[in-house]
Amino acid sequence: MAAERTPRSLIVSFYGAFGRGGDPDGGPGGPAGSGPVPVAGLIRLLGAVGVDAPAVRSAVSRLKRRGLLVPVRHGGEAAYALSPSARTLLDDGDRRIYRREAPAGPGDWLLAVFSVPESERRKRHLLRSRLARLGFGQAAPGVWIAPAHVAEETRHTLRRLELAPYVDLFRGVHEGFTPTPEAVARWWDLPATAKLHEAFLDAQEPVLRRWSARTAAGSPAKAYRDYLLALDAWRHLPYADPGLPPEVLPPDWPGGRAAEVFAALHDRLRGAAEDFVNTALTHRDEAAR
Repeated sequence: MAAERTPRSLIVSFYGAFGRGGDPDGGPGGPAGSGPVPVAGLIRLLGAVGVDAPAVRSAVSRLKRRGLLVPVRHGGEAAYALSPSARTLLDDGDRRIYRREAPAGPGDWLLAVFSVPESERRKRHLLRSRLARLGFGQAAPGVWIAPAHVAEETRHTLRRLELAPYVDLFRGVHEGFTPTPEAVARWWDLPATAKLHEAFLDAQEPVLRRWSARTAAGSPAKAYRDYLLALDAWRHLPYADPGLPPEVLPPDWPGGRAAEVFAALHDRLRGAAEDFVNTALTHRDEAAR
């Protein structure tokens, strides 16, 4: 099931792309930006993608309660910045969201084997949900599997959530009696994941075609809008599909094409989108016209 586009999700996508500051080159694939964002500027910039001011304020309040945004003063204005924990979460996601390398071959898997005492069942639920969010499939009760390239992110996440003492991680090959593609089809809901990719392509391929057909640069405002909506739609997919090897996937798997479309939109729109954000935050009157 596709992630619903909500004001809260769009704000997280906005901060991930434009609200971290730091390296102007955007790290491993994209994020740079201005750091703390004035409330008035955030309302204007979310308004450009169809979110009204009350919805922005309500979503910001929820993100503040969850500890993801913190209130600050910036340039004499009320503003919100990412909390350290939120910055860590976004940094962790960069490698996956902006990944360009091809998935590894089918011979290297990561196993997470865990046991949580009944007295700590809350941590058991948290562990299962976190492994699922990292893209693991369930091979058996207490045994979860993922492509080995997610090992570093998994270790980091389990340590950060203080779940590492309950888990053992192993790397190896699949040598069961069932062919690996058949086993993968049990471990992951491939039809549901394919539908997510197809929904992304249905929405974003026309956008890419429109921009590819342009003989001149388009409006920075349109570039910003199209980029933020594409990023918000895309950023959940590399977790639903953690880069499974092509050899174990059904023919005509749409994941590779979806990744290509997002990468092309990122390359085409990111720079103009960031220019628009910087102008909107530094020249408010001009951006409002």
